[in-house]
Amino acid sequence: MDSRTTAAERIPAEATPDQITGRLADQLLALSRRLHRSQRSLMEPLGITPAQSRLLRVLAHCDEPPRMADLAQRLDVVPRAVTTLVDALEDRELVRRLPDPHSRRVTRIELRERGREALQELRLARRTAAAELLGPLSDEQRAALTALLDVLDEPEPPAHP
Repeated sequence: MDSRTTAAERIPAEATPDQITGRLADQLLALSRRLHRSQRSLMEPLGITPAQSRLLRVLAHCDEPPRMADLAQRLDVVPRAVTTLVDALEDRELVRRLPDPHSRRVTRIELRERGREALQELRLARRTAAAELLGPLSDEQRAALTALLDVLDEPEPPAHP
């Protein structure tokens, strides 16, 4: 017998909404962990950690080189953690520190060409990991899952007083 069971087999017909929500939370966490592990193994040959990858992705979406403090805020980490990440990426010539033209005390971080190339490789690793995870789904199922996740990913509506 196949070790995989269908959703209907795992969730009894009499399951409460709380039980279904709990099962869904468990599934989302397990899938997230699987995706993360797969990505990490595909990124390992690149010599870039998941935290460094996040910093590179944030930099790629900035209109101008951000301050170290801005990176810490966007990454939701302490400034010292950004310094460590930038040090490692700078050693590999993926980013560079720039003086701020308006304040001598401020340092900005710029993505270098090698950093952009590394980002392309990281994107390929992420897509490969996702393709492996989503392999059992048909194109129609992937489209449906994407639509459902889009609903969950929308910003929360403003609270009404």
